[in-house]
Amino acid sequence: MKDFFKYVLATVVGLLVFGLLMAIMGVMSLVGMVASGSATQNVSDNTVLVMNLSGQVEEQAGENIMGLLTSGELSGLGMQETLSAIEKAKENEKIKGIYIEAGPLMADYAQLQELRGALADFKKSGKWIVAYGDVYSQGAYYLSSVADKVYLNSSGEIDWHGIASEPMFVKDLLQKVGIKMQVVKVGKYKSATEMYTEDRMSEANREQVNAFITGIWNNIVKAVADSRKINADTLNAYADRLVMFEGAEAVEKMKLVDGLRYHDQVKAEVKKLLGIDEDKKINQVGIAAMKNVKQKKDGEQVAVYYAYGDIVDSPATGLLAGGSHQIVANEVNKDLQQLADDEDVKAVVIRVNSPGGSAFASEQLWHQIELLKAKKPVVVSMGGYAASGGYYMSCGANYIFAEPTTLTGSIGIFGVIPDRSELMTKKLGLKFDEVKTNRNANFGASSRPFNAEELSLLQGYIERGYSLFRKRVADGRKMSVEQVEEIAQGHVFTGEDALKIKLVDELGGLDKAVAKAAKLAKLDEYHTVPYPAAPDLMEQILNQSKASNGNHLDEQLRLALGEYYKPFMLLREANSISPVQARMPYYLNLR
Repeated sequence: MKDFFKYVLATVVGLLVFGLLMAIMGVMSLVGMVASGSATQNVSDNTVLVMNLSGQVEEQAGENIMGLLTSGELSGLGMQETLSAIEKAKENEKIKGIYIEAGPLMADYAQLQELRGALADFKKSGKWIVAYGDVYSQGAYYLSSVADKVYLNSSGEIDWHGIASEPMFVKDLLQKVGIKMQVVKVGKYKSATEMYTEDRMSEANREQVNAFITGIWNNIVKAVADSRKINADTLNAYADRLVMFEGAEAVEKMKLVDGLRYHDQVKAEVKKLLGIDEDKKINQVGIAAMKNVKQKKDGEQVAVYYAYGDIVDSPATGLLAGGSHQIVANEVNKDLQQLADDEDVKAVVIRVNSPGGSAFASEQLWHQIELLKAKKPVVVSMGGYAASGGYYMSCGANYIFAEPTTLTGSIGIFGVIPDRSELMTKKLGLKFDEVKTNRNANFGASSRPFNAEELSLLQGYIERGYSLFRKRVADGRKMSVEQVEEIAQGHVFTGEDALKIKLVDELGGLDKAVAKAAKLAKLDEYHTVPYPAAPDLMEQILNQSKASNGNHLDEQLRLALGEYYKPFMLLREANSISPVQARMPYYLNLR
């Protein structure tokens, strides 16, 4: 028995020592990865920049612990990193071209339009772009069509079908569990509440959705027509036919691609462009590695602040908080105050990509941007969305840029408050009684819906918020309130249409916004610095394990629920979001 305990103890000690050694080795490996990731990247001569167009495009790609451990990649696909990589590749003499490998890409059309513009600018340097895909999604093909050569797998397909919006309505689902949404709103085009109260689109909403998806599609068709030398009417005929079902050879005959190749055959084409033998290896560098390629940073600093996601009063918490980025008003305001106080920062570009959110938070952001503008020029660069609250926070900037396919405007406010009285009293059989000192002391009680007086008070509150929103826009855009009202009412516009009604100043992407900010600050030489800085890897390891787990679970939910993910999250969050919202429709479901 004595020997038994001795061997057990020895085994336990051995396991503890082994575990400790493995932990030390793991930390040392991670530190080494961090060190190598932050080291300056040296690009070999005759190198190709590889753009792997897969996954969700975010405005910024944060550090990814699981990605680092599994693939060695520190970052995902981010607009900031990708645009920077393309610009560096254009300037770097050792990089001869870009190879695009198309995959399942999820992005706003305005993001794709800006990336496509950056690639078109890259080509002006005389360097080449080659694109290849086994299957091209519509967005990936739109982006890839700018390439000098577009290749498709010999058994591949191109999804080219046009754009449709299929909003989802949950009124009947909520009624099954005894919940009814009580809505107060301003603006006939303010359609975000329809998913809770209707079973089809209103005529006003149908009108505006038809206008903006047509505007976006026309931009896409024109760009592809110019690049591929195919008539726009012909491209629309291809979309009507759903050419993805006609086979790769038919797609080649339509001139949508330059040839059919397998992956190894496309590599041979790239080697020819590089002038190397077939048995030689291609020198390549990825988007993440380009982050550490040196770039000249002469002159004064122009800060580029990334504000994207739903606008909220406080951050979502809990394991199922969702992996989406948010604009948390208090946190963003602190950052903007620091930029205002930083004497090294001479101008600020705020990159806004948001459908809106809390009306209160949007007002606080507007105010902070006014304080920032009093000290230095502020230019807004709109991404896929800068609507409702996203436009609210933007409207006071010195100058506003949008992409033609940006969705903006949606000047309006609404309130949505769940009525759970049927769930409580009829479904669950609960009984309620009350004692009160004043007529409205039990305002918001769970036992009943709002009465007429309470709804009237709420409507007045919403209308005051709407009046304040209109005034902010009128002051910022140098219009009268009456002029704003003509284009308000919650109406959503593309950037192209917003320019015509003076909601934005110019069409263009982040590069134009930076150049304008520098001009307003009277800078001859300048460089950009992104804000806020992404948390480094060790920060995540030490402080964000819970968030990482939440993000992982959120990603699994996205995969499992597919197109039902967003409605599911909206229903889950219905009780926690601010009841008064300045935002565009919750779920456009663009296809």
